[in-house]
Amino acid sequence: MKQNEAFDQDQSLKLFVVMTRAIQAITKRVEEDIKSYGLNPTEFGVLELLYSKGNQPIQKIGEKVLLASSSITYVVDKLEKKQLLERKPCPKDRRVTYAAITEVGDRLMDEIFPKHREAIQEIFGGLEQGEKEVMISQLKKLGFYAEER
Repeated sequence: MKQNEAFDQDQSLKLFVVMTRAIQAITKRVEEDIKSYGLNPTEFGVLELLYSKGNQPIQKIGEKVLLASSSITYVVDKLEKKQLLERKPCPKDRRVTYAAITEVGDRLMDEIFPKHREAIQEIFGGLEQGEKEVMISQLKKLGFYAEER
């Protein structure tokens, strides 16, 4: 193996480790913020989806918030017990049930979502705007390349 190729492999391994540690640190801080509102990250993800995108078929929520379909019913049940969402039957297809955010859920998100955005801003405060734009572009490029492999 050529010295240049070995160096490139070492850099790839180092990049993987650095990215993994950064994601773990960021995730820990984001989860701490979400838990401060009395929700877990999955509950927050489902509520945020409904808050920003409106009613969603329960069967489709999992793929949108990266959650196994077997866990969706459990999360929806928990949010329904907290009166943050409700189930609504689809008028056109009885096999489909929608999750809809309630007024209580809407008020909660009106209160906590701006705070959450500020927390995310603070977490990423170590980067300047231009650096964020470069990282977004580079990570998209890397992600698309990895998906194609």
